[in-house]
Amino acid sequence: MRLLKKLKPIKMIIYRVISIFFIAGFACLKVFSQTEKQAQNLPKDYLSDKFHAGRRQALRDLMPPNSVTVVFAYPIEVFSNDVDYVYHPNPDMYYFSGYKEPDAMLLIFKEEQTDDEGRYNELFFVRHRDPKAEQFTGRRLGVEGVKTSLGFQRVYNGEEFEKFPMDLKKFMIITDMLPDTTGFIVPGSLKQLVSSLVLKGSIKPIDKNLALDLMLICNSANAKNLHSILAYMKPRLNTDAYKNDSLISALVAKPDSVTLMEVKKKCRALNIRPIIYNQNTNALRGVKTPEELVLLKKSVDISSIAHAEAMRAVRPDMSERELEGIMIYIHKKYGAEDEGYPPIIGAGANGCILHYEENAMTKLGNQLVLMDVGSMYHGYSADVTRTFPANGKFTDEQKAIYQIVYEAQEEVFRICRAGISFDSLESKTTGVLASGLMKLGLIKEAAQVKTYYPHGVSHQMGLDVHDNGNYDLLQENMVITVEPGIYIPAGSDCDKKWWNIGVRIEDDVLIGKDSCTILSAYAPRKWQEIEKTIAEKSIFDVAKFPALK
Repeated sequence: MRLLKKLKPIKMIIYRVISIFFIAGFACLKVFSQTEKQAQNLPKDYLSDKFHAGRRQALRDLMPPNSVTVVFAYPIEVFSNDVDYVYHPNPDMYYFSGYKEPDAMLLIFKEEQTDDEGRYNELFFVRHRDPKAEQFTGRRLGVEGVKTSLGFQRVYNGEEFEKFPMDLKKFMIITDMLPDTTGFIVPGSLKQLVSSLVLKGSIKPIDKNLALDLMLICNSANAKNLHSILAYMKPRLNTDAYKNDSLISALVAKPDSVTLMEVKKKCRALNIRPIIYNQNTNALRGVKTPEELVLLKKSVDISSIAHAEAMRAVRPDMSERELEGIMIYIHKKYGAEDEGYPPIIGAGANGCILHYEENAMTKLGNQLVLMDVGSMYHGYSADVTRTFPANGKFTDEQKAIYQIVYEAQEEVFRICRAGISFDSLESKTTGVLASGLMKLGLIKEAAQVKTYYPHGVSHQMGLDVHDNGNYDLLQENMVITVEPGIYIPAGSDCDKKWWNIGVRIEDDVLIGKDSCTILSAYAPRKWQEIEKTIAEKSIFDVAKFPALK
């Protein structure tokens, strides 16, 4: 007994020493992680782990009781033979976690759960560390890296999910369209994670096209476009999934007898997993937080500076691809990882192709150049378009079309504020463009405006260039584009002097309570400022390279 009493203080000392070593070890691991980042000279302005944790909590607040939201990483896509495309993370996965690797699954529970390891409200299954693979394809965070760098507590290797002790059948599982699981399944891969979730949760298959069309109705339908949406769905209406859906059947039978509010109410009541997932992510990602706005504004600044420099550098003997290269160089100079979408550099007739991506014309000549290029900085994409004459001077016809587009944009800016509908922006745009085109004699009545203006004036932007968000009313701290355009391809029913003139002016706009802020102001918009900028010297003027034989 006395011996036990003497040993007790010794035990306490041993426990304290072990605890100190454990705490010190964890601290060293965290310090090592920070030191490793510093040694790699990585940027220091990524979104914080507190931001991502806050977004997960905001999602929980929207989720129904007894539910779990499941977010999957994007799959790896093959570029050529054994070469993959540079990996781009699922924006939702990045938004809610900061994780940027493939083969991962994040589970976010509405309520706190309990198991043998303790309490939790989220579980994260990620790629395991593999030194051999990392030597070829780069570093992986692994379980410990996700814990120390991203602030998660319950993290496991992906291979562990298949036998993880959890009854998912008792939850409402909310997830996006499930990735493909056909073919060979590698342990710990995305396919295995999806397959295991389907089995564990007894998830019934959903017709992908039906779910996507219902989401389109739920998120975008209005009194003006409902018939157009039904026409878009027409090729699929004879399939069993559509015939058996009561809402679709009612719409097809008597579209005018069902009010828009009834449509959306019924659609939201369907409890289809992708619709709930989409509604929740739209509600969160559509309105930007202060931390997001810092990165988004930086991305727009980088793009705007690049557009201005491209104007200074442009010459008639330059190719579309060379102009693209100047833009990309400036993006990289400022630390942008990529472009938010394939750059569009369209001269002359190419400027009338809305999503022209070849950029293959070898000489710009005395034509208008439409440049739609946006950088992607830490995941956030800008979307800026400028149109300017390669020789530095607008012709009378080019200037006339440009000014109509400019005036339409100015009128939209005047009404951009919280509470205004996206439909109002569109109505204002078509009204100004139609009036201008009728004065020039290019159309006879306002309804013909869509002949030369075939797209919409605005979309949300952020982690996707066409970002998630609701498209009913503008809200404070939304960031949207304002991008009217006129495109008159050769063969159009008008005087040939207008042919091959394509003009789009696109700016990125932060919505405020009573007004808006144009974020892309570094890039000149007025035709007089554009001509002045083109006349200025460029840093690229002195660049000389050997001629190719």
